[in-house]
Parts: sequence; C-alpha cells; structure tokens
Amino acid sequence: MRTIDVAALLDGARFNAFHARLLFWGALIIIFDGYDLVIYGVVLPALMKDWGLSALQAGLLGSCALLGMMVGALFFGQLSDRIGRRKTITLCVLLFSGITVINGFARTPEAFGLMRFLAGIGIGGVMPNVIALMNEYAPKKLRGTLIAVMFTGYSVGGMLSAGLGMWLIPLHGWSSVFFVAGVPLLVLPLMVRQLPESINFVLRKGQGTAARRLLQRAVPDYQSLRDDDLRREAGQAPKVSVMQIFQDGRLINTLLLWLAFCCSLLMIYGISAWLPKLMNTAGYGINSSIGFLLVLNFGAIFGSLFGGWLADRFGLGRVLVCFLAASALVLGLMAVKAPLAVLYVLIAIAGGGTTGAQILANAFAVQYYPAHIRSTGLGWAMGIGRVGAIIGPMLGAAMHAAELPLQFSFLAFAVPGLIGAAAIGVFLLRVNRKRPTPVDVDVDVDVDVDTASVSQPSSAPPHP
Repeated sequence: MRTIDVAALLDGARFNAFHARLLFWGALIIIFDGYDLVIYGVVLPALMKDWGLSALQAGLLGSCALLGMMVGALFFGQLSDRIGRRKTITLCVLLFSGITVINGFARTPEAFGLMRFLAGIGIGGVMPNVIALMNEYAPKKLRGTLIAVMFTGYSVGGMLSAGLGMWLIPLHGWSSVFFVAGVPLLVLPLMVRQLPESINFVLRKGQGTAARRLLQRAVPDYQSLRDDDLRREAGQAPKVSVMQIFQDGRLINTLLLWLAFCCSLLMIYGISAWLPKLMNTAGYGINSSIGFLLVLNFGAIFGSLFGGWLADRFGLGRVLVCFLAASALVLGLMAVKAPLAVLYVLIAIAGGGTTGAQILANAFAVQYYPAHIRSTGLGWAMGIGRVGAIIGPMLGAAMHAAELPLQFSFLAFAVPGLIGAAAIGVFLLRVNRKRPTPVDVDVDVDVDVDTASVSQPSSAPPHP
C-alpha cells in the first residue's frame, strides 16, 4: 500500500487544463462579484439626483452591501468547511446575481438598501471560498500568481461596471446597469459541473474514490491504485469550529490579520464608493468622474498581477507590507494638486496598490490557516475586515458633508495603509521569532520545504 501526501503532490503539479478551468470559473465568478459591488459607486451620482439623497444617506446606503458582505463572509466561510466549497459557491452566486437583478426594480431607498444587503451576503460569501479552492489546487510555485490572476476579475468587473454605466445610464437610466448582473445565472449549470470540490473536504468525508478521481484530474501523472492511502494536509480535524482559528498560538496573529484587512478594505471601498462623487464635486463632469473609477480599476489589474508575481519570488508577507505602505504613499501624494495626467497616473497606481494589497492579504490569510479551517479563517478575516469597508464609505460621506477640501479626503484614506503595513510587519516578526512550522512556512514563502509526495509502501496508520 502506498501513502500519498496529497498536499505535496498538488504543490508539485504542473499547470494543466484542470487548473485552467478552475482559474476560468474562479475569475468569471470574481468578475461579476466585482461588478455587483462596484456598481454602487457607478450609480451613486444618479441616485443622489433622482432621490434627493444627502451625503450621509448615500453613505449609509452604500454600507448596506458591505454589511451584507460581513454577514456572508462570516456565515458562508464557516459553512463551506462543513458542506463543501462547490455547494457554497453555487449558493452565493445564485444569491448575489439574482438579488442584484431584482435590485434594478427598486424604487425607494429602503428597498434599494435591503436588496444591496441581501446581495452583499452572496458577494461576501463567495470570495473566501473561491480563494481557498484555488489555493488548495494551485501548484506552489504559481500559487500567488494564479490567485492574483483570478482576482484581476474583481477589477475587470469594476471596469465593466463603470464602462457599462457610462453607456447605459444616459440611455436607459441607472436600473439598466443592475440587469446585466443576471449573466452568471445563464452559465451556472455548466459551472456547477466543472467546478471541483475541495479534495481535503472529500477526504474528510471518507470519499476515497472521489478523492482519487480529483487527484488524477489535478495531477495527470498520478496513477491511482485502489489501496492508495491519501493523506490530508497536516492539522486536519474531524469537526470545524470557529474557535480553532484562535488555537495553537494563532490568537494574536489572527487579530493582526483582522486589523490589516480592516485597513485595506477601508481604503478600497472608501475610494471606490466616493471617487466619482469626489471628482464630480471637484468640477469634473459625470462621465469624467466615472472615468476616474475606470482608471482606478484598470490600475488594479496590473497591480494585482505584479503583486502576485513579486510574491512568488520575494515572499508574500514582505510584498504585502510594501503594497500597503505604497498605497498610503500614493494616496498621500494625491492630496497634492497635480496636473490631470499626473492625477490619472496616481489614481491608477492607487488602484493597483490597494487592490493588490487586498489580494495579497487574501492569499496570506488562506496560506496561514490549516486546510480544514481555511475558509473559516479567511471568511472571518474578510468578515471582520468589512468593518473597515463599512467605515470607508461613511468616512467619505462625512468628509463630503463637511465640505472638506478634496486633498483632505485622500489623506484620510492614506492613514489606514500605514496601520495595515505595521500590523503585517508585526505578524511577520512574531512568526519569524518562532521555529518554522508547516503553517509558518506557508506564510513565509521564502522558505522551501523539501517533501516527498509519494512514499513507499508502508504499514503506518492513516493520517488523522
């Protein structure tokens, strides 16, 4: 009987059609996830005009989806560790896509806010599960890059939302932008058939045959034998509890991750929600203001890809610290009056820094937690991080209502970047003071682990 180390085998796999399909479906889900989220910043000027909303009302309305995302991340992150990634992802897509379409029929701020909250539950729930699934199957040498490529879908979705908004809103009104969100429902049956289940979840359920089939798809060189003993990742437990993310010395590190997530998401959602309105108030036309949002998301694509490439070469933690600090620096520079061309460049870099930092933070968190609590750990980090995401739009609303200068707004959004960089820096110092363990090694990707994926026949008992 052979003992197969599933994690090591998947880590050493070559990129193949299985990974390409997973990347495609993950990116498509994230595209519409980003579309549905950024859509509020696109329609905000029109909503404020049509419904006569004050800045404070608009800020509260923008926070409805973010509050839903907090609930979704906390609930679905833990649920998927119990019922599986594929079922959870399907439920989330149905929720955020279907409810966003219904949102287009809202005719009062109250109905709009309720629909945004419900859609936000699906938006927040799908992210940690797609990340965890890609992290589990991606070859180790390409893991950061593949997660970054997949998450460029968020920026593509934001650009799609802004681009369609510039075209559709003047012709058909703001409701038309919401109806486009129904596209994922058309391909959902095909997605369900092609999206793989977590192999660690399958093994935890004792489904050895299904796990061998998944392993053969992910690693074509693996020749399955009926009596193969497939070992799950170290640290697996039969039951999943949220308290496990605080155990085994993870309490302080988990709190530091939460702080970094709060800071990163505050920057992203504060800027995304209020950039068009801030620039419109500064004297730019509505299409020009939405154009700034387009540039922000365009820069985010390149920042995400560049961040993933750097992380695979220089270490995920160190690159994350640099991106958070760079985001703060660029937002601070945007407080200085500059020519329009320079402003466009700074906005593009700000988009790359903030979104790139969040994507790196997602990968950082998912690699820190053991497989059986991976979605739970990331879900709670993203869920608690939504506190920052909720504060961001409200902070923008407060500064807009106070009629503060545009430069002050950008400085206020820069400060969280420094705090987030400090939190991750302390995290790395704590990890590096300890003797490296498999968890610490996953966080600090500079360290290579020489593990054999397949051992010789053994009489050792199965891994618990």
